[in-house]
Amino acid sequence: MENNPSSSRTDRKTAERNRRNQMKALYSQLNSLVPHQNSREPVLSLPDQLNEAASYIKRLQTNLEKMKEKKDSLMGVERTNYASMASCNGTTTGLRPPQIEVREMGSTLEVVLITGLDSQFMFNETIRVLHEEGAEIINASFSVVEDTVFHTIHSKVEDSAPSNGTARISQRLKKFVQDDCAF
Repeated sequence: MENNPSSSRTDRKTAERNRRNQMKALYSQLNSLVPHQNSREPVLSLPDQLNEAASYIKRLQTNLEKMKEKKDSLMGVERTNYASMASCNGTTTGLRPPQIEVREMGSTLEVVLITGLDSQFMFNETIRVLHEEGAEIINASFSVVEDTVFHTIHSKVEDSAPSNGTARISQRLKKFVQDDCAF
């Protein structure tokens, strides 16, 4: 192989040009996502565009926090540390500790997840665990009674070694709920 300095210089120039073009496209995309107050304003310099984008993101974060607080106040939930309000030993002061029951019926699983209004994410995590383990969700439903949410999920485990699969899924789900209670 022959080392040609002009060839490597050309390669570096091309790589740098491609990098600049890519950065320009990304800056343009970012700028297009930020709403502008007045379309008659002159085009902002790149640092000004980045500052405007950062300010916009901070405003969005602030608005999101305000909306979460409003949602929580409308739902009657205080936004405080979960551990200070409820523990998994059954003593609660406003929030319900999650409970899970897994019934194995051959290659079929029935998962009953009981949570408070504060633990809705646990349903999504339960579905995720079932999918990761290869279970097919047949039916999922929920009912809300006062501050308690009852989730029922029916799923079918793959035919290959259903007893091992259902036992493993059951163990993972129970561990997930126990781990959540530890916090």
